[in-house]
Amino acid sequence: MRRRLPIGIQDFIGIREDGFCYVDKTERIHQLITGSGKQFFLSRPRRFGKSLLCSTLGAIFEGKRELFRKIAGFPALAIDSLDWEWKKHPVIRLSLNIGNYSKGIDFLNETLQDALYNIAQSYNLETRGKFPSQQFSNLIFDMRKLYNEKVVVIVDEYDKPLLDTIGNKELHIEMRNELRGFFGIVKSSDEHLRFVFLTGITKFSHVSLFSDLNHLSDITLDPRYSDICGITQEEVEKKFMPEIDSIIKEKGISKDEYMKQLRCFYNGYRFSDKPLTVYNPFGLLHHFDKSGKFLPYWYESGTPNFLINLITSQKIDITKLDKLKIGYDSFRKYDVENMEAEPLLYQTGYLTISEYDEKRNRFTLEYPNLEVRSSFSKSLIKQYLNAPADKANALFNKLPDALLDGDIEEAVNVLRQFLASIPYDIIKETENYYQTAIHLIFTMLGLNCRSEVRIAAGRIDTLVETTDFVYCFEFKLDGSAEEALAQINSKDYLLPWQGSGKKLFKIGVVFDKSKRNIGEWKSESISNE
Repeated sequence: MRRRLPIGIQDFIGIREDGFCYVDKTERIHQLITGSGKQFFLSRPRRFGKSLLCSTLGAIFEGKRELFRKIAGFPALAIDSLDWEWKKHPVIRLSLNIGNYSKGIDFLNETLQDALYNIAQSYNLETRGKFPSQQFSNLIFDMRKLYNEKVVVIVDEYDKPLLDTIGNKELHIEMRNELRGFFGIVKSSDEHLRFVFLTGITKFSHVSLFSDLNHLSDITLDPRYSDICGITQEEVEKKFMPEIDSIIKEKGISKDEYMKQLRCFYNGYRFSDKPLTVYNPFGLLHHFDKSGKFLPYWYESGTPNFLINLITSQKIDITKLDKLKIGYDSFRKYDVENMEAEPLLYQTGYLTISEYDEKRNRFTLEYPNLEVRSSFSKSLIKQYLNAPADKANALFNKLPDALLDGDIEEAVNVLRQFLASIPYDIIKETENYYQTAIHLIFTMLGLNCRSEVRIAAGRIDTLVETTDFVYCFEFKLDGSAEEALAQINSKDYLLPWQGSGKKLFKIGVVFDKSKRNIGEWKSESISNE
């Protein structure tokens, strides 16, 4: 009998009462709600469990201890055995992940007023005041007075109105100013508040919305809470063994082989300087539910067109997206007047932390896993190359096989056929354009591809590694293949891979401007036994 997985379910009460699997995060939550401070902000990418975390917090502060004990055949959660008051507090839970705020400021105000009215009704209260900020302030005061307990405020997806209006600067600023006044009530109502928690995908900088929320403790990069959302490798192997056992039996592979594939395709999100990575719950649960099919479930649940356009407009070198350097302060730079692609790519989950340089207080960002690397590259290649779908499909089917088989001639022929299908008017007659196109193609296919690889002897244009082969490409524009090959040999580019047991290929490639395609090419190989 298949277990019930909470795919897309964000209601903690429903998960516990209806017998869905639940990865217990209450020990980490307990650490948050009993530690220093009482007002917090957390940023995580979409579909990472923020809403479920908010729902769980609501149940805790509403004193619903019965949900945290043994229920529906599932064991008690960690917080049940920890020191906690289990006092019932009035709770204001707001979710702004409703509707399309590009409709205008009136839609935002109506959404806030409707939500506050429904919360007031559930506590046998009436909303007082003309504007949402007034109603919010009065509701906090009335709750505190009626129940003689401090109020808990939980806001999920606070930034949805801002993300919906990025393309309309005037409306975006109007939304930002309205939300600034609304959320400013949290600061002015501090004496009546027990706990405050805001979540979103992005954090708009202190000079705008957060200028009135600068008292919030930002736990986004706090290593203590790096796994408060998402699922760790340990949790996967502890909580989902029935699904894992079923999949490896059906596939006829070893557990080690399957877990390696799973980690490569879905794991890798990192949210602090602590080297702990997590899985996105949405994609992982879909994978288990679909009997172990490796598909881009998380990626396909959203459209990163805005990010693609931002990368293009800021002329970011897309061959270096997986080795971006960013300072700690850059994570906070996000505003319509000062929008930078690098921190936004991190906040939205398309890049993640791979390294942290404590001395320089600097992070290195890379793609989190194969799902994002391959899928995001496909989106980029559509923007940059605009090739017909049938030619793209042929590329997807033939090129990986050629490289996995060590068939250089077939690989070059497939690339030529694909490049020939690109509309001539978007091709830029530069070496960098062609190199970027090749890099995107390799990356899109899920291959281990790096460009501008720095080694002691120099810089390799593009390097591709498979299980059995290493391909070293040197590109020239209207030069000669001999010249390109000679550069690889003279600088001994493949020296670091000698002795690896893999067969090494040196490939000199010339781009022909008149044909707008690969022209002459030559290769040499080293058995490397």
